[in-house]
Amino acid sequence: MTPVTTGDGLRQQELMAFLESVGIKANIVPYPAHNTVEEGRALRGEMPGTFTKNLLLKDKKGRLFLIVAQEDRSIDLRTLHNKIGARGRLGFAPMETVREVLGVDPGALTPLALLHDGDHATTVVLDAKIMSDAQLNFHPLVNTESIGLSPAQLKRFIAATGHQHIVVEFTA
Repeated sequence: MTPVTTGDGLRQQELMAFLESVGIKANIVPYPAHNTVEEGRALRGEMPGTFTKNLLLKDKKGRLFLIVAQEDRSIDLRTLHNKIGARGRLGFAPMETVREVLGVDPGALTPLALLHDGDHATTVVLDAKIMSDAQLNFHPLVNTESIGLSPAQLKRFIAATGHQHIVVEFTA
């Protein structure tokens, strides 16, 4: 899979067409490029909705888990495997895996990249805390824009890509 880079309009057109095909209407908002949650928070201004952090983790057997959590959520990687059914402790997937499996650069990691995971190698883990929020904000395959979806739209998208998801409470 070729990584998506800033300005890759064709991939975004494909994403928007896919969203529309599954009944999801959403607008993309320009957003300054950034590499960390902290940078994004400083740059976004007054955009509405809940902002997320997205982590691609790998267990001891090589199984991939995409964690979609509220941006300030503390996640204990030492115990998370017990909550999500992973085999052994979790670690961050290498940058090459993010690009190969999900087709995005690590700074643009998003659940919307599941569209590229045709082998369904990734299990999605959704933060229970955000599942009642009105709008969840993600990168639409690049980190220079943002897109807002409701939790129901996010779950519809995940199912439409053929992936499984679980909802987990990250606090003890």
